[in-house]
Amino acid sequence: MRVVTMGVHVLDVLVRPVDAIPEGQGATLVEDIRMTAAGTAGGTALTLAKLGATVQTTGAIGADATGDMLVQLLRGAGIGTEFLVRRADTGTSASVLPISSGGDRPSLHLLGANVTYGLDDVPWDAVAEADHLHLGGPELIGVEVAARILHFAKEHGVRTSVDLLAPGVFGSFEQIAAALPHIDLLLPNDDQVLGFSEEDDLVAGAKKLVGAGAGLVAVTRGADGALLVCADGTETVPAFEIDVVDTTGCGDAFSAGFVLGIGLGRTPSESAVLGNAVAALVAQGLGSDHGDFDLDAADAFAAGGTRRA
Repeated sequence: MRVVTMGVHVLDVLVRPVDAIPEGQGATLVEDIRMTAAGTAGGTALTLAKLGATVQTTGAIGADATGDMLVQLLRGAGIGTEFLVRRADTGTSASVLPISSGGDRPSLHLLGANVTYGLDDVPWDAVAEADHLHLGGPELIGVEVAARILHFAKEHGVRTSVDLLAPGVFGSFEQIAAALPHIDLLLPNDDQVLGFSEEDDLVAGAKKLVGAGAGLVAVTRGADGALLVCADGTETVPAFEIDVVDTTGCGDAFSAGFVLGIGLGRTPSESAVLGNAVAALVAQGLGSDHGDFDLDAADAFAAGGTRRA
């Protein structure tokens, strides 16, 4: 399966455990500090590559040391990076994530070059030749730009998926409405569904997005698993029982598993099981790239794992 991931790329610096910030010039010892590629495009690319997809990724990053590290991490995971655009006047997006011993994940974030990506940066030929286009964070590049890219993909027979980035509280329906008719798979979390649909009920919000053109909405709900909504009805798919270390990248991991499952001809329910399994594997360690697994290992975990009631 040939996939182009497009949109948000972030270098994450994760520190664990951080249960309090030392006062003044104080210091404290931690167990782990890691740097990983992340973002709704970069993080999803990592897991897609693990699962066996051929992945090229595109977005805007800085011509800086942070960008160099991000490219190195993506290439090391077997991801094609030739379509990443380097900006000399804007830094690479990055986050510092102090992970608590209980798994809480506050963030200190630099938005960086992601918002500068535009139509002149799109590798149109690569998109047309792909089996699937995954666009992460369309609200950052503008809905009209996103709609044109997704429409082009659909015209060339490319399946499309979209994951949102902004918290639901910052969302509005007009930020995504024009893109919805060109989206086969919309992959938001529950907070984003409520915010971007401007509805108070999760199912009603997802149905509004489907009614406006999205083919299927697969909603991630953390420990409550996934909610699938399409024109034919709704279905819930439970999450797996695990000991959570860090939830960084779990939404991106779900997106990767779900997209790959659909690409392999699995049903939406089966694809959500794979997405939940991959997210569970990632959540058992630190960072978006945690876990040495492939599709067979993810399927084995899904078959043998305990699902939450």
